[in-house]
Amino acid sequence: MGLKEEFEEHAEKVKTLTTKPSDEDLLILYGLFKQATVGPVTTSRPGMFSMKERAKWDAWKAVEAKSVDEAMSDYITKVKQLMEAAAST
Repeated sequence: MGLKEEFEEHAEKVKTLTTKPSDEDLLILYGLFKQATVGPVTTSRPGMFSMKERAKWDAWKAVEAKSVDEAMSDYITKVKQLMEAAAST
């Protein structure tokens, strides 16, 4: 299985977690997913009254130096960590 296929598989697996990840983990996943699927941020930072969108933009911006493959690999690793944590609770 190639990296892209494994990434897509884990993007589906994350939806089946029995416990909701923390907001911090969700932002990490969001940033890595966007970097892996879209690439570097191309939009301007949302205004200060759009707190949720601003946090998501910041999470994406934080990983913009990663290549698509690095972002996919890190996303897969993070999903595996969350699945292991959910299984142990």
